[in-house]
Amino acid sequence: MTPSYSQIMSAATAGYAVFALAKPRHLGTALTKSPLKQPEYDLVARMFGPRDLALSALALLAPSPLARDHAMIARVVLDLSDAALLTPEARTRTAKAKVLGATLTWASLNVAAIVADRKDR
Repeated sequence: MTPSYSQIMSAATAGYAVFALAKPRHLGTALTKSPLKQPEYDLVARMFGPRDLALSALALLAPSPLARDHAMIARVVLDLSDAALLTPEARTRTAKAKVLGATLTWASLNVAAIVADRKDR
């Protein structure tokens, strides 16, 4: 059976979650060049891990397409909230662009997956 687009995105999100847990400093490095401030974002990255793993599991193990859609929509909402909360934390235009690029691209890919899966039903 071919995986759905939502399942592919959920697996990719789970991969990011593992990365966030294994290398939490990636977030601080993206947001600021200050080695003194970077550790402050480790906790945020560590929170992304379980959150993203849980939503990925919900989407991958969803008992119905509607339940999967709900998990995917939650993922989009969280990506948009990450953009809104983390962009002001970035200290340079380049850092702001990285945050917006990552969060809005991920949200867009998840929306595209939802729409493509609905067309395939």
